[in-house]
This record gives sequence, C-alpha cells and structure tokens, in this order.
Amino acid sequence: KTLKYLDYIMLFSTAARSLASRSMTVARQQNTRLMSSMAPADKAIQSTTSSSNTKREIHSDPKMLQYAAQPVYYPDHSTAKEAPQEETSSGMMDRFKVTAEVTISKIFPAGLGWQSSSIVAEEYLGYGPDTVAFALTTGLGDGIGVMAGHCAYFAAKKSIVGDESINMERETQTGLLLASAAFCSGTAWQPLVDVLQASELSFAQVFAGTCVGCGTAF
Repeated sequence: KTLKYLDYIMLFSTAARSLASRSMTVARQQNTRLMSSMAPADKAIQSTTSSSNTKREIHSDPKMLQYAAQPVYYPDHSTAKEAPQEETSSGMMDRFKVTAEVTISKIFPAGLGWQSSSIVAEEYLGYGPDTVAFALTTGLGDGIGVMAGHCAYFAAKKSIVGDESINMERETQTGLLLASAAFCSGTAWQPLVDVLQASELSFAQVFAGTCVGCGTAF
C-alpha cells in the first residue's frame, strides 16, 4: 500500500509539473501575442496623433494675404508705356460729346427737313395740315433730313479729323435705319398735336403727349 501511495504521489507531481510547464508556455505565448497586437495600436495612436497635429498645423496657418499691386515707376527716358489712368470726368465728357453729335447730325437736320417738307406740302402741293398726305410728306422730309445730316456729318468728320475708323458704308446703313425711324415719328407728329389740342389740354400736356407718341413711333 505504501508503494502504491508513493507511486500515486510521483505521478501526481509529474502531472503537476507538466501542467505548470504547459501553463507557463501558454502564458508566454499569450503575452507575445498581446505585445504584438498592442504595437500596431500604438503606431495607430501615434499616426492619428501626428495626423491630428498635422491637421492642427494646417488649420492653424494664417489666412492668405491679399497683396495690392504696387505702383510701377518708370525712368525718365524709358520706352515703356504707363497704363492709362481713368479720369473721373471722361464719362461725362463722352456723354456731352455724343449728345452734341446727335444734335448736330440728326436733330437739327430732322427739324429742318420736317419744316421744309411742311412748306412744300401746304404751299406747293396744297395739302391741308389735317390730311394724311400732309403727315406723310412731313414724315418723308424728316427722314431725308436725318439721313442727309448723319451721312454728311460723318463724311466731314472723316475727312477733317482723319479718323480712319469711320466706315462710311456702315454709317450709311445706320443713317438709313435712323431715317426710317424718323419717318415714323415725323409722320405721327402733326396728327398727335391736332388730336391733343382738340382735347383742350394744356401746353404741357400736349407737349408731353407728343413726346411720348413720337418717341414710341420712332
């Protein structure tokens, strides 16, 4: 019996040693796996930290500055041309210039043509001021005056000033277009005046109505 007990004790101690050695091996393997699995996490943390730092550095950059153009200075004898400076009064002067050209080349000739044709219609052709023939005759004279005044003005400007940018073929077409519009407004002028005066309106009302009607016809 004593030998049997000793055998059992020896077997138990051997089994305990083997189990202890196996448990130590398993524990070492688990530690190794744990360390290997934790290393990428540290690297990920470091990468996320570095990326967040990078983002912070990017967002912490100052805003882009808008640099104004510096004035350019040219020497006294330089051949470089300085950029033309805009003048505040150039726009107003251009408007006055265009208004003067329109007045000289169109408004005065239109009035002269209408008045001359009204004399011809009433004195030589015998048309009454309240007839359609009189209105058509004065409209034709108005259109001829605008056509002649426009073409004559730009032809004189081209020959006197020497402006080669003036194309007389184009100006002739423009004059014809304006003459057709002037024919409409010149024809409508006398009938409008007669109708408004017959309505017993004031001078200001007749003037305003004639301007609106002739402008619409034009």
